[in-house]
Amino acid sequence: MAKTKTTFFCQNCGTQHAKWVGQCGACKEWNTIVEEVIQKEEKRVWKQSTTAKQKVNKPLKIADIELNPEERIVTNNNELDTVLGGGLVKGSVTLLGGEPGIGKSTLLLQVALNISQKVLYVSGEESQSQIKMRAERLEAINSNCLILTETNTQQIFKNIEETEPEVLVIDSIQTLHTNSIEASPGSISQIRETSAELIKFAKETATPVLLIGHINKEGNIAGPKILEHMVDVVLQFEGDRNHTYRILRSQKNRFGSTSELGIYEMLSDGLREISNPSEILISKKDADLSGTAIASTLEGIRPLMIEIQALVSTAVYGTPQRSTTGYNLKRLNMILAVLEKRAGFKLGAKDVFLNITGGINVDDPAIDLAVVAAILSSNQDIAINPNVCFAAEVGLAGEIRPVSKIDQRITEAEKLGYKSFVASKYNKISSKNHSIKLILVGKIEEAFATLFA
Repeated sequence: MAKTKTTFFCQNCGTQHAKWVGQCGACKEWNTIVEEVIQKEEKRVWKQSTTAKQKVNKPLKIADIELNPEERIVTNNNELDTVLGGGLVKGSVTLLGGEPGIGKSTLLLQVALNISQKVLYVSGEESQSQIKMRAERLEAINSNCLILTETNTQQIFKNIEETEPEVLVIDSIQTLHTNSIEASPGSISQIRETSAELIKFAKETATPVLLIGHINKEGNIAGPKILEHMVDVVLQFEGDRNHTYRILRSQKNRFGSTSELGIYEMLSDGLREISNPSEILISKKDADLSGTAIASTLEGIRPLMIEIQALVSTAVYGTPQRSTTGYNLKRLNMILAVLEKRAGFKLGAKDVFLNITGGINVDDPAIDLAVVAAILSSNQDIAINPNVCFAAEVGLAGEIRPVSKIDQRITEAEKLGYKSFVASKYNKISSKNHSIKLILVGKIEEAFATLFA
């Protein structure tokens, strides 16, 4: 009988230690070392066929390397395909993380039910009848989708050999365990070992694997940090469970950009793709209200129109408050200092509250001018024309600075029916004629005079 032994792992980075120490030598985190009992009987579960020839790689000059475009599988979910960069790459391993109840299982079950390829959906958390109930609620039944409720990797690979799926979904990686390690499911050693088996299977068979991962209280994916390094794509599903909108972001993508964004609306019959995000990011109101301004921002290559709300009021307790939602508080303080020093607006003794509607976080400097316009609108109690949108950065000298991809922002504003577009006069705008009125300014004072004259 194999001898049982213990080892120590760092919960943050997954580094193995010979004994317990207070600080991990790899990631320098304190009190993250835990002891686990392991017993290795068999190093790997998935074994490549002995008849397959081992490919020997040789060094090549970079000029002699042939470029082979990755084969992608379209998931028929436009938002997910956009974030992935065009679809699932064959042999890729994608990790989807998010808070409990945010809709991770719903999203991947929708993909499994709508994709044309043969899918094996492995669930370690729900029974087959529960998944069938959810599938009926989603109103999509795919005859090519096979449901398996199993947590043992040996049994999962036996079913994979029998069914030969073209796409594999694991819900979730924290519930799997292998017999080669005597540790509880969800432990660092189990997650690392089962993930390594699935990655090896994906690379050797060119089968895309989708993994669902839990997150911890800090919002990071639970388990060793090495898990995120092992996979090809890391997606984060964000949103508030009390709101209906969900945002899919890419934190790592070896096959595409990490700046793409997907937006969904959670309904009773599943997740609805939002093709025009501006419809949820801009409030519907009957009357013009002061303190609101529309900004044009970019998420990846997608222009979005977002609404900036500001409230400026006299500080009651003597110490002014500064509060933001979805915007960097330090940048707000910088803009307020610029308004006071360069433009002469006395805001030092006033409370300033700033909110970006729709529950999203934006760090694009192009929304600076819209933030300034919303603050001045609330301070003067004068409403800004709702058909005006802004895209410019504000410098420390009070100048209006140019931003990137201004033509895309202008074109999107035209499509959505805006009449005027305020930007920096230093921007290089293409010579093509725009139907929208362009208002080009160089300083905050010019923007103020234009808006509130």
